[in-house]
Formats: sequence, structure tokens, C-alpha cells
Amino acid sequence: MPNNIPPVKAENPAEAFNRMLVVLNTLREQCPWDKKQTMESLRHLTIEETYELSDAILEGDMQEIKKEIGDIMLHLAFYAKIASETGEFDITDVLNGLCDKLIIRHPHIYGDVKAEDEETVKQNWEQIKLKEGNKSVLSGVPVSLPSLVKASRIQEKVRGVGFDWENRHQVWDKVEEEMQEFKNEFNTVDSSVDPEKAEGEFGDLLFSLVNYARFIDINPENALEKTNRKFIRRFQYLEGRASELGKNLRDMTLAEMDVLWNEAKTKE
Repeated sequence: MPNNIPPVKAENPAEAFNRMLVVLNTLREQCPWDKKQTMESLRHLTIEETYELSDAILEGDMQEIKKEIGDIMLHLAFYAKIASETGEFDITDVLNGLCDKLIIRHPHIYGDVKAEDEETVKQNWEQIKLKEGNKSVLSGVPVSLPSLVKASRIQEKVRGVGFDWENRHQVWDKVEEEMQEFKNEFNTVDSSVDPEKAEGEFGDLLFSLVNYARFIDINPENALEKTNRKFIRRFQYLEGRASELGKNLRDMTLAEMDVLWNEAKTKE
């Protein structure tokens, strides 16, 4: 075994982290693929790894979660390694910056500020970020976030500075209002629909539903993804049963497919 790779597994977090850095440095110096990588080339791979971690979490597969955490951790260390080669920063700077930020943003732990509940912690966090130079409470919401996740983050951010409904009943009234406005787009006398306006009303409806989900502690992204997976399971069961019966879905009526769909539901 080469001398520059630790021969045995580390016994504590610090040694394990250092072992990863040693392996990464070796690969960066000697592996043709690793030598070619840039932040830009790694970017789409990091996104893919993040989604793989998300899948593992939804599946509840702890061994897969452990593996995907390792993959993402390697990517983060790789970015720091690349930056260190140009003298911008290194992994020590990254970790020190993180610790400094956490200490500053948790004055109820490292200072004399009182925060007895989660909501107060969030409010303090947003106020501190504004003091740090953020021009807007919403400036920290990534532009490229998926829209459903972005809606949740926007609402959480503005809630942190007090811009929010008082109770969930008010939010549900808003949902019903937006639903009616959306329906009104399709109930015109001449049956004409303005696609752009209908799309806008549908967006308003989705945004209000995300808001209501937040009030009743439902993560809308998780909820929709679980429904997606449930639909896939049931439809694939339908496909399998149709094949067993010697039928082609294209030749079946909707009523026939519905029988198999309900059969799939009972199996769950």
C-alpha cells in the first residue's frame, strides 16, 4: 500500500477528516480525471449527488444516506482544494468561517440574547443576516432553487421578520380565495381563457397552498415527492398486472385500467 494513504481506518472524526484530505490530495496530484476537474465541471455532479442523498433520505436507507453524505463531503473538500491551488482559500478557511458564522448567529448560545423557542431563533437569525450586510431578507434564497422549495424558503424568510399570517385559518381563507380566482379564469361567458393570466392564478394558488402547508408543519416538497413515488408504484403495478393478463395499456379502456389501479391501492 502506498505510504501516502493511511493504512487503517481512522478512530475519530478529526483523523477521519484528515484521512479524506490526504486521499483527495493524492488523487488531485496523480489521477488524470481528478487533475482535470474545476469548480464548474464538478457543479453538476454535486447537484446530482445532492439529489441522490435526498432520494436515500426519502427511502429511509441509512446505509445509502451514509454513502451519499460521504460523496457530498468529498465534493465540498474538492472545491476548497481547487481554491487553495490559486490561493483564494483552503479548507481551514472554510471551516473557520463556518464556525465564526454559527457563533455570531447564535447569540442565545454564545452571548446574552434570550431565545426560548425555535421561532425566536429564526427571527434573530434573519435580523443578524441583515446587520451583516444583506440588502434584503430574500437575498439568501438561491435563484436556481426548484420553485416549490423556493416558495417555502421565501415564506420562511419573510416570517422571520414578522411578515406572516396570524393563524392557519386566515391562510386557508387565502387558499380558497385563490382557488376561486383560478376557477373564474375558466368560467367566462365566451369560454375564452387567457393562458398567461390562468398560469398566474395557478401560481398564486400553489403559493398559498405551500403557505398553508407551512402552517400545519407539512413540507410541501416532501409531500409532493411522496405522492410522485406513490403514483409511480401504483402505475407500475398496473402495467405489471396488465402484462400478466396479456393486455396492452393502449388497448384497455380507462374503466379497465381503473380496476387495476384500485387493486394497486388495496395492495398498499
